[in-house]
Amino acid sequence: MSEDHNNVLQRYRTVAVVGVGVIGASWVAVFLAHGLTVVVSDPREGVEAEVRDYVARAMPTLARLGAPLAGAGVGERLRFEPDLERAVAGVDLVQESGPERIDFKRGLWRRVEAAASAKALFLSSSSALPATEQAREMHTPQRLLIGHPFNPPHIIPLVEVVPGDDTSATAVKEAVAFYRAVGKVPKVLRREVSGFVANRLQSAIFRECVALVAAGVVTIDELDDIVTHSVGLRWAVDGPFASFHLGGGDGGLRSFVQQFGPGMEKRWASMQREVRFDEATTKLIFEQADASYGRHTRAELEGARDARQIAILQALAKAKD
Repeated sequence: MSEDHNNVLQRYRTVAVVGVGVIGASWVAVFLAHGLTVVVSDPREGVEAEVRDYVARAMPTLARLGAPLAGAGVGERLRFEPDLERAVAGVDLVQESGPERIDFKRGLWRRVEAAASAKALFLSSSSALPATEQAREMHTPQRLLIGHPFNPPHIIPLVEVVPGDDTSATAVKEAVAFYRAVGKVPKVLRREVSGFVANRLQSAIFRECVALVAAGVVTIDELDDIVTHSVGLRWAVDGPFASFHLGGGDGGLRSFVQQFGPGMEKRWASMQREVRFDEATTKLIFEQADASYGRHTRAELEGARDARQIAILQALAKAKD
């Protein structure tokens, strides 16, 4: 770890994680594995046992990914405080992962703002609600921004950093530095857009996936295999633009668009204008999902997924060395 990262972690050595569903619990593991003290605030009954179990399961994975302190003793830096105001008092940073309701977010940030240190940085894991809307009733909206991870955050590197209209440049800079210091790959969006970037891409692709299965072109198993043996591999190495730049030969992206753009435009035009999760469509895909994924427990599926994702990340890191 660089000295700069150590300095950043010293500035944000105590973090409050508000809301610990799957995303929040994963953030807890990430922060603990990088030596931070974490205060969890979630009023649900049984939350402490749930989070400690999640952290214990995530630590071997974080150790394999190179997290410096993903070993024994992390539980000593973890405490639970159901009272929100007491949880955020004195912390250096708040990572919120609560329900995706704008009324909830606004009320929460009003309370956090009133109870937290004037220097604390506020980050929301929201996948849909922009910082501008969340901060509408805050007195200090300049220190709130989106830090949207991809699930699960302790494995997937991306964090979309999305400032609101009033977010300060300093807050953006600090958020980027913080996420880098805990091993993430933060990317700052130049403006707010509904769903941000990664989820918009997922939605666009999944729209066509549903349409193809509903039309009887492929089953969900066949479609999954097609993706993982083609564009999934390609995009793990190069994104869509870089891939098509190479696909254009010596002429690069210009040549690709000249050669293949007309055909792509025809495919765009041929795609269904309306795709819905209506009764017939959901019946079809749920039956296929039950027949395929229902043969395994969730723990088995997650374990296999995590092992493959770790292998890909480690192979990519080795290829860059």
